[in-house]
Amino acid sequence: MRVSHVVDSVSRNAGGVFFSVNSLAHALARHEIGLSVHGLQDAFSEEDRAAWSPIPLHLHRAVGPRGIGFSPGLTRALLAGSNDLLHVHGAWQAQSHSVNIWHRRTRRPYLISLHGMLDPWALSRSRCKKWLAALAYERVHLGNAKCLHALCPQEVDSIRNHGLGNPVCLLPNGVDLPTIWRREPRATTGSRVILFLGRLHPKKGLANALRAWARTHRELPDWQFVIAGWDQGGHGDELKQLCKELGLSSSDHPVVAFVQGREGPGNGGVARVVFAGPAFGGEKDALLRRADAFILPSFSEGLPMAVLEAWAYGIPVLMTDHCNLPEGFAAGAAIRIGTTPGDIVPGFRELSGGSPQDLEAMGAKGRSLVEARFTWPKIASQMKEVYGWLCGDGPRPGFVE
Repeated sequence: MRVSHVVDSVSRNAGGVFFSVNSLAHALARHEIGLSVHGLQDAFSEEDRAAWSPIPLHLHRAVGPRGIGFSPGLTRALLAGSNDLLHVHGAWQAQSHSVNIWHRRTRRPYLISLHGMLDPWALSRSRCKKWLAALAYERVHLGNAKCLHALCPQEVDSIRNHGLGNPVCLLPNGVDLPTIWRREPRATTGSRVILFLGRLHPKKGLANALRAWARTHRELPDWQFVIAGWDQGGHGDELKQLCKELGLSSSDHPVVAFVQGREGPGNGGVARVVFAGPAFGGEKDALLRRADAFILPSFSEGLPMAVLEAWAYGIPVLMTDHCNLPEGFAAGAAIRIGTTPGDIVPGFRELSGGSPQDLEAMGAKGRSLVEARFTWPKIASQMKEVYGWLCGDGPRPGFVE
């Protein structure tokens, strides 16, 4: 079986989609599937190329606005290939047009992983662009998919509410469990860390989290709010300006300096907010081992890799219902927060009232949950079943609705 994954960005520019697609591809490659990946060039695609090795990666140049992603080279490459199946990631980009042409010419099937892009909040953004994309190619692209992939039951609802009756396979994202489950001791400052790790984008809800932190940080004198991630569209600068307006002392410190306890002083002591910049590979590992709690105050997610990674490291999580992981609340691995400052404040207060032992126990429940349900080998095995069914080599899996 020959399968190509088609994704707009094959670099960190895609945020959690990059990490989920990359990890899934590597897990599938271990199942002896003839796998390749097609994506468009962007600012980090060459730098992140090595992350795909040894899977063949084909980069294509976009013509016109990069935000649309029209690429004649991608269309030609798909038509020249001999794939039995395409696995497309995302919607609303011109890669959908290339897939439409490939499907019309070859009559072969394709699967779309939507990664939360039909979520109501996501649909409310860039409405004009999405309306035009729907007219030009996306309505056909979604309608002709032999199967759609949802990460959670809420995403199945979003798909059905969009009027799509295609078969839907329900499979979550996964993580690779750390080989050593051990977090680093506190830095020499003695501070405890609540961590955000991901794209600095308005949908993540960090502005309201900072407003809530401004109301409560004096109740958590031993805690710091560490924001680590790559800036998107200048939102990081907006967050730093917001800290000034709220009277929150903040500092910029690379991950290495932070985990070694060299955060630097803020106004009258250790900075209450630390902007640690992007963290990948060993730096991300060190930061997760340093964290005492994790927060994702998001307005919209498919199924967030960041939360699963935090649980894999045994870290308790504060998150919204929009993270689509209700099993975390049910298991006692997470504290529920809302998206407004007033609805985030109680989460910070619950955090302040918990002992280190309480938080360790909550994190251990998250680790157990990931071990049971969210590991890549298990998910890749199930995705291979979907591929076999779509290519006529096996029965329809029971998790396809």
